[in-house]
Amino acid sequence: MSRPITRRQFSALAMAAVAVSSARVSFGSAAAQEATPATEQVFSTGPYGEEPTPASEVTLTDAELEQIRGMGAKAAIVMHYGGNDWSVAQIAGLKSQFEQMGIEVIAETDAGFQPETQVSDIETTLARQPNIIVSIPTDPVATAGAYHQAAEQGVKLVFMDNVPEGFEQGTDYVSVVSADNYGNGIVSANIMAENLGGEGKIGLVYHAADFFVTKQRYDAFKKTIQEEYPDIEIVEEQGIAGPDFAGQAEGAASAMLTKHADLNGLWAVWDVPAEGVVNAIRSSGRDDVIVTTIDLGQNVAVAMAQGEIIRGLGAQRPFDQGVTEAKLAGYGLLGKPAPAYVALPALRVTEDNVLEAWTQVYHQDPPEALVEAAK
Repeated sequence: MSRPITRRQFSALAMAAVAVSSARVSFGSAAAQEATPATEQVFSTGPYGEEPTPASEVTLTDAELEQIRGMGAKAAIVMHYGGNDWSVAQIAGLKSQFEQMGIEVIAETDAGFQPETQVSDIETTLARQPNIIVSIPTDPVATAGAYHQAAEQGVKLVFMDNVPEGFEQGTDYVSVVSADNYGNGIVSANIMAENLGGEGKIGLVYHAADFFVTKQRYDAFKKTIQEEYPDIEIVEEQGIAGPDFAGQAEGAASAMLTKHADLNGLWAVWDVPAEGVVNAIRSSGRDDVIVTTIDLGQNVAVAMAQGEIIRGLGAQRPFDQGVTEAKLAGYGLLGKPAPAYVALPALRVTEDNVLEAWTQVYHQDPPEALVEAAK
């Protein structure tokens, strides 16, 4: 569902990528070190193929904010699963912006990535009569009925990353906000290739679920490796369905490392599975296997800062995503036309910029453990 990219676009996003051609540039050369800087370009399209609107275009005037404050609105945050750094930052961004808008957050739920639990969470939340629900569906089909119930009750729905099946923007929901997951997949592929010197054998640990944004990451990573780095071979792929993503990823990675003694790298679909992959590599004694992933969680950030195993990742901007979602909820309250799909650009993170990236992603100072690891 994502758009193909041109080589020019590819190079623009890569930041430190090396062009691959018949006259391949050396990965240690000055040309590689002087690669194109970061771009604000977004490569993802929305769940229905919508073109992305920049988050910077989602704004509320002072008069609109004052009008919203006078409504006494209530909001609920219905998560797919919580406790990880991404979810915590999303909720922090939502709460920060809702507070500025005078909107009370009356509920936060964690479905543990179980659709039936999320359906129950929505039904329980609706009994509290919220005006707004901001949510990320665990399953676009299994949860659709509960979200329809919310829409029929007049609740303004804003989604993170994906929408329930059969929903129409502007009628059933206000908007959907996402990171550039396709772009993050490209970033993580480029970092993998750079660290392998453009050749080697790798394995993939992907999300085995009907989940739009994790599929975008997987598609982008795989397409980039296959089309831009022909000397890198994907020798095996294993899917994990959760809810024990770290444990399942560790098992998948262990199996691949046992089967492929010459494996050079492993890609994990986000930071929690990457933690399991790292555990498998450490247990195997294979400190020569490198990992790239997506999402700047604290554990992977610390490993990266120490120069261990994880060499880089593409980061989302969850705090800013939460702020944008809250503003769009305000659009819903006002009846203000909203863009169908809003996206925030990918952020490339390596050992060299991990402290600065943390501040940019989470809008707070890096934790002490990360600061110490970076020394």
